[in-house]
Amino acid sequence: MDLDLVEISPTAEPPVCKLIDYKKFIYDQKKKQRTIKSKAIKVVIKEIRFGPNTGEHDFDFKLKHATNFLESGFKVKAFVFFRGRTIVFKEQGQILLLKLAQALEEVGVIENMPKLEGKKMIMMVAPKKKNK
Repeated sequence: MDLDLVEISPTAEPPVCKLIDYKKFIYDQKKKQRTIKSKAIKVVIKEIRFGPNTGEHDFDFKLKHATNFLESGFKVKAFVFFRGRTIVFKEQGQILLLKLAQALEEVGVIENMPKLEGKKMIMMVAPKKKNK
């Protein structure tokens, strides 16, 4: 009959087995995995880089980009990069990121507050959920 005895659920009591075509069984399992993978939401993270002494015009320019990213549904990773002796200005970097978070309140939600990791102070902002 070209059928195979396949153990479906080995943990059940008693174990469950079926007489089916094994190759078709494997094909169906792979097909289910592909559909699940294609329906999964892919998260895209956009990065915006600041310096500790970023000027007002540059801040506004990057704020506009961050707003566009969040409205498009992307997450935004904003970070202040400290080069050389600029690590002394940690407070300025934190103030800059908090100012960005406050400006993005309408379109985004802060996932991670600013924290220093090596030479970078990183903050993550996710888009707000849209009501249907």
